[in-house]
Amino acid sequence: MDEDSRIPLNTPAKDDKFMFLTGEDAGIAVPGVLLPHWMHNEGNYISSLSQVVRWLGEHAEELGVEIYPGFSASEVVYHEGSDAVKGIATRDVGLNKDGTPKETFMRGMELHGKQVLFGEGCRGSCSEAVMDKYDLREGKDPQVYGIGVKEVWEVDDPENHPTFSPGYIQHTAGWPMDTDTYGGSFLYHMEPNMVLLGFVVGLDYKNPYLSPYEEFQRWKHHPEVSKHLEDASPVAYGARCINEGGLQSIPKLTFPGGALIGCSAGFLNVPKIKGTHTAMKSGMVAAENVYAALCDAQEEAPWEVEDGSLYGLEATGYQSGMEASWVWDELHECRNVKPAFEKGLLVGTIAAGIISKVTKGKEPFTLSHSHVDSETTASKTQYKPIDYPKPDGKLSFDILSNLQRSGTNHEDQPAHLRVKPEHAETVKANKSLKEFDGPEQRFCPAKVYEYNQDGDEPELVINAQNCVHCKCCSIKMPYEYIDWTVPEGGGGPAYTVM
Repeated sequence: MDEDSRIPLNTPAKDDKFMFLTGEDAGIAVPGVLLPHWMHNEGNYISSLSQVVRWLGEHAEELGVEIYPGFSASEVVYHEGSDAVKGIATRDVGLNKDGTPKETFMRGMELHGKQVLFGEGCRGSCSEAVMDKYDLREGKDPQVYGIGVKEVWEVDDPENHPTFSPGYIQHTAGWPMDTDTYGGSFLYHMEPNMVLLGFVVGLDYKNPYLSPYEEFQRWKHHPEVSKHLEDASPVAYGARCINEGGLQSIPKLTFPGGALIGCSAGFLNVPKIKGTHTAMKSGMVAAENVYAALCDAQEEAPWEVEDGSLYGLEATGYQSGMEASWVWDELHECRNVKPAFEKGLLVGTIAAGIISKVTKGKEPFTLSHSHVDSETTASKTQYKPIDYPKPDGKLSFDILSNLQRSGTNHEDQPAHLRVKPEHAETVKANKSLKEFDGPEQRFCPAKVYEYNQDGDEPELVINAQNCVHCKCCSIKMPYEYIDWTVPEGGGGPAYTVM
């Protein structure tokens, strides 16, 4: 295989560093021997998932796989007279903002399959619809989430930079977060000259005035972070929610006609803050068991059977296959870490150390998540507004300036963020603003939500064109009043190195 066709994994992980930041200019380096083993990265690679996915797509097409990157799946299609999944329907394209058709209008199309595997990522809209229809969360803990905000910087002269070293990895906990809020950071040096850095905040936080984006911007000014950004420039920005429920929040994986894979199911290793490896493994296990189910008790190849007999099958072997895999073992070991952090930073840190070094996941109990994140925001009367520093335009930036680096584009089209009809009066009455001082103005990393104060009564304004598809508003919004639907295919952020 020539060099240009190799998978883009060019930066082996080398130096691991973990720091507990005690203040805006102070911190303590934690010796590697004290760190949980899941914080070690020997044998891993630092890469851009955008680049890896493009590489995979090219090779998949060479094998005959059809990929439709310009279309978005807007709804699940079911067999008539049956509850089995038949496929998905793509969204109509070529509509004006008011919903009327343009000259370029094209009706969405249905894509059918004998088995439909949903791998939409965290909080996928079709995946959520399937979970509701088949009650796949019955007997499971509610899923909880975090929001990750990320930037990519390019170092001007990597060979002479005082800190740039491809393979370097740094994580931090502590400042600027308070001890009651789950969060932390990551920073990677990647060939040839890139610094990838970001901040994750658990969405079960209480303070309605907290802004994950502003915490991220403030964090970059810490000297243990800013030194990596000297003589460098930001080139990309993005945000995405991640699953933080762990093993106890994974739903039943199969249903008639399909299955959930990857982060649609929630296979992220929470303390490791990594889920690509588990997502890929779930896809492999699903493929093996779906094929086995379709081939069972027949001689013909599945793609040659067109009499309908293979539709609606449930590949139950996928569930047992995952439970017997190393993915389940890995998630079982760390299942109690995130729930322990819900008791505060001190309790969580002690628990993580004990689990990693002593019990190794063999605790005779499993801690539960008892809430959904939209329920944890406290009243505005319990907190004071946070006075975040103004961005300096060098290390820190306002949201709209950074948004330009995401490549976000929603060309003239109907808004994909809609108020649920049953909550129309809730929004009209400004309950979120009156009770929580409108936290949607602060948790959204793209400034989608704001309140117009010019009239007699404040009015919610939804700037859907700014949306970076992080899904945070469908999770953290008071009363969960937003229905996150897919925009036209191709709309949204255009990540190239994220």
